[in-house]
Amino acid sequence: MKRWAIGLALAAPLVMAEAKPVLVPDVSQREIEIAYSFTGAELLLFGAILLPPGEPRADARHPIDVVVVVKGPVESITIREKEKVAGIWVNADRLRYSSAPSFYAIASSRPIRDLVDDRTRAIYELGLDSLQLSPTSSAPSDVQDRFTNGLVDLRSRNGLYYEAPRAVEITDGVLYRARMKIPARVPVGRFTAETFLIRDGKVLGAAVRDIDVRKSGFERFVARAADKSSFLYGVTAVALSVLLGWGAGVIARRV
Repeated sequence: MKRWAIGLALAAPLVMAEAKPVLVPDVSQREIEIAYSFTGAELLLFGAILLPPGEPRADARHPIDVVVVVKGPVESITIREKEKVAGIWVNADRLRYSSAPSFYAIASSRPIRDLVDDRTRAIYELGLDSLQLSPTSSAPSDVQDRFTNGLVDLRSRNGLYYEAPRAVEITDGVLYRARMKIPARVPVGRFTAETFLIRDGKVLGAAVRDIDVRKSGFERFVARAADKSSFLYGVTAVALSVLLGWGAGVIARRV
C-alpha cells in the first residue's frame, strides 16, 4: 500500500471526528423589485441540516435549533431627542451611529434566550438587544442605552426591526423553513439572510445567502438619475415644480 493511502486511512477517523454539521439554505426570492404598487413581500427561507456521522439526531434531550437573521445594508444615522421648552418641542440632544442595519429581522425555532447565553448573542448579534450599532460618541452608557432603545423602538414601529420567536419550523431534525415579512418601506440594497444551527447552547454552523432589493420601472430610473446625475436631477425637479405651479395657476384663473 502506498504511503499516501496509509496516511489517509490513519487520518480518516480524525477527519470524521472533526466533521461539523452543514447547513444548506436557500430563499424563495433572490431579488425583490420595488415598484410604485409595492406593498411588501414575504420571504420563505428554507433548507436542510446535514449531520456528520456520529452526531446524534435531534431528540428531546439534544434538540437542534435554527435561527435565521435577515439584515439590510448598514447605514449611519443620527437619533435626536426632543424636549419641550416653553410649550414648544425642540431638539435637545442627539447621538450618531455609524453602522446601524437599515433592516433587521430574526426568526428562531425557540426564543433566543433559551438557546444561547448573552456572550454568544452579542458575538453573532442574535436579537434586537444584541445589535452592535457602533455609536460615534463617548456618551455615558446609560445615555447610549436610551438612544439605542429609541432607535430600535422607532424602527420596530415602522416594521423595519422585529423578532419572530418560534417562527422556524424544523421537520425530523433535517428540514427547516421560516416565513419573514419585508415591509413596503424597506430600503434598497444588498440584504443578507444568515442561518445559524444551534445545539446545546453552541453555534455549530452558519451559512449566508444574499438578497437584492432594488427599485424597478420609473422608480428605478428616478433613483439612478438622482444618484448619477444629481445636479441635472435637481435642476429638472425645480423646473418641473415651477412648470406645474404655473400650470395650476393658469387653470385656477380660468376656472
